[in-house]
Amino acid sequence: MSEMPGALTREAFLLLATTAGPVIGALLVIGLLVGVFQAATQIQDPAVGFLPRLAAALLTVWMFGGWLMERYSSFFATSLGRMAQH
Repeated sequence: MSEMPGALTREAFLLLATTAGPVIGALLVIGLLVGVFQAATQIQDPAVGFLPRLAAALLTVWMFGGWLMERYSSFFATSLGRMAQH
């Protein structure tokens, strides 16, 4: 029974790493493209860097939102079931 909190913590971190991947990947790609654009045009306005990243994050969450919520809800239901057994 003492290994349950450690196992749940490991599963939670693994879930966080796998579900954050698409969002972080999109932000990295957009950040690189915006950085190249800003370096090429010498436009250093903070809004030029922030708005595309915000749009990419929102678009990625919109596209993967169903999958993300399914993964999180499944983990939550499984965790509650395992805790109720112990």
